[in-house]
This record gives sequence, C-alpha cells and structure tokens, in this order.
Amino acid sequence: MNIQKLMKQAQQMQAGLAAKQEELAIQTVTASVGGGKVNVIATCSGDVLSIKIDPSVIDPGDAEFLEELVLKGVQEAISKGKETAAAEMKKLTGGLNIPGM
Repeated sequence: MNIQKLMKQAQQMQAGLAAKQEELAIQTVTASVGGGKVNVIATCSGDVLSIKIDPSVIDPGDAEFLEELVLKGVQEAISKGKETAAAEMKKLTGGLNIPGM
C-alpha cells in the first residue's frame, strides 16, 4: 500500500468535499405548503432566503393558521436542503460516513 498515493487521494477527496459544500451553500430548494399559498426558498446549508405568502391566507382573526403554514414551509425547505446536501455528499464519499460532512 502506497501511503503517499493514499494521502493524495484523501487530499483530493477533501478538496472535492469543500467545493461541494460551497456549491450547496448557494444551491436553493423551494418548499410549497398550504396548496401553494406559502412558498419558502432556502439554501441546502439551511439558510432561509425568502418566504412568499399569498394574501388570501392572511386572516387577522386566525394568525395561528398562518404561523403554522410558515413554520411548516420553513421546516420543509430546510429538510429538503439537508436531503439534497446529504445525497450530493454521498455521491462524493461513496457512502462513507465522514464526521462533519
């Protein structure tokens, strides 16, 4: 076993993982809830970028309903982002579980 070759492969994998993490930090996913009445856009790193709410669901007498829709949309967007990131990382690592990735 050639340790230098192994180290070089590890460095290449590390560089590939770092590049993919940077790409995922700007890649976006969209979650739509409430029949499309609330749309949330987030990055695959979990940052929520925007929330769009259809005015028809804004009822001052039922703020709780809107709050639940927004929360559900944010949770779904973050979940989609994490799933996308995990799938992309799995492609690079060949399914290896690398701590911190």
